[in-house]
Amino acid sequence: MNLRGPRQREDPEINFVPLIDVLLVILIFLMVTTTYQRVAELQITLPEADADATKPRPKEINVGVDSQGRYVVDKNVFTFTTVTALADMLKRAAGDAKDPVVIINADASATHQSVIHVMEAARQAGLIHITFATQTPTK
Repeated sequence: MNLRGPRQREDPEINFVPLIDVLLVILIFLMVTTTYQRVAELQITLPEADADATKPRPKEINVGVDSQGRYVVDKNVFTFTTVTALADMLKRAAGDAKDPVVIINADASATHQSVIHVMEAARQAGLIHITFATQTPTK
């Protein structure tokens, strides 16, 4: 038997007020105990370089040799007749430059003799610095 009578059942509630109170106390505690420091900026005096000026690059004389044996000296087409004529062309290309560098750009299928002609002409012209241009193979 139910002596109390009909009673309505209430849904339970979560009370957030105490939770907010605790969080505010923790927040105040953290704000009071935290030390705030300014990050010091570094005053840096950079060193000065007393290096010499870069050395000037030597004059470059580009000599191209294609697979048909044609020569190009500093973008001037040269019809090969003799090594002496090629040496004169190299002297004119060098001008009054001190120790110019002869760069031989030979085609992969150019004859060996064509390259030897350029090297001999450079020797006759008094140009002792000779190098070869290459390319890296593509993959």
